[in-house]
Parts: sequence; structure tokens; C-alpha cells
Amino acid sequence: MAKLYFHYATMNAGKSTMLLQASYNYQERGMRTAIFIASFDDRAGTGRISSRIGLQSDAIAFDASDDLYGMVETLSADGAGAVACVFVDEAQFLSEEQVWQLARIADRLSIPVMAYGLRTDFQGRLFPGSYALLALADELREVRTICHCGRKATMVVRLDAEGRVVKQGAQVEVGGNEKYVSYCRRHWEDTMRAD
Repeated sequence: MAKLYFHYATMNAGKSTMLLQASYNYQERGMRTAIFIASFDDRAGTGRISSRIGLQSDAIAFDASDDLYGMVETLSADGAGAVACVFVDEAQFLSEEQVWQLARIADRLSIPVMAYGLRTDFQGRLFPGSYALLALADELREVRTICHCGRKATMVVRLDAEGRVVKQGAQVEVGGNEKYVSYCRRHWEDTMRAD
């Protein structure tokens, strides 16, 4: 039975690296994968995933209005071979309906779905996609990274261009190490509550 998996963590935990490695494992065995990423996440180029350690892959860019179930169904019938596994990077950017579409891919098309993303934003609030994945995923897997103090990092802080902590703003602002730092809950609270 195919399942919907949600691999979640803070920034810099290696989620994209894990996704690319897992997809490669399928491809090395002659199995086709479908890799998705939000179209506005163009840090590596539109429709491209890149990890901090240099692994890269082309991906299918999607918008909030796209039907991921329909896209995978079409791919599976295009004559290039059935899709053996679906991967989604930055899954926090999915809509609730798209998470339901991923669940249908597992339930109705019998294709496993591996979603990788952040659980919470820089203010400690769930992203809509993460909220739905936490509710619907068959299996939840935490990918761990550490705070500067050595404790497990579970939160993330956003920085401005001068390296100052940002406490207000839009939930979604794409960036990497230059914009986000992972902290344990204690140091996140100390940082976010400091004046």
C-alpha cells in the first residue's frame, strides 16, 4: 500500500539532499520519479532543486492552482513509463487541497508520495501545507538539525539584509542561509522576544 510521507525539519537540516538521494535511488534502479517544487522558489532556477551540498535536479514547477493529482496521472500515462514515486520539495508551500491531491495519489494511484518541508515559519506558526500534511500524512518523519548550543533545532529565525532579526512580515519569503537561522525553542524565544 502506497503512503503519503511528510519529512519535516527546520532550515539547513538536509531535506533537499535527502529528497534528491531518495529520487536517485529509484532512478538508479530504472524507476521513474516525479519531483515537484513551487514555481516561485527559484533559488536554483525555476523548476530546479539544489541542495546546500551541491546535489541538483530538474523538477516540475507548480503553482497554487495546479492539480498535482492530475499532473501525476498524466505523467503516468504519457508513454515514458509509470511514475514509481512522487517527491515534493518545500512542501510547506502546498495548499490544503494540494495535500489532499497528494493523498489521492497514494490512495488511488498507489504511488508513494514523499513530501519534504518546514513545519513552522519564522514566527513559530504552521504553514498551510505543513498543517495539512501533519493532519493527513500516513507517516511523519522529523529530520533533525542542531542549534548553535547543540540542542535539537525546531524553530527558525528570519534575518534582514543587515543580519538583524525580523519579527514581523509575510509568512513566505524564499531564502537560504543568508536569510534564515535554525534555533532550539529556547534560543528562538530568547531571540524573538529580545528588544
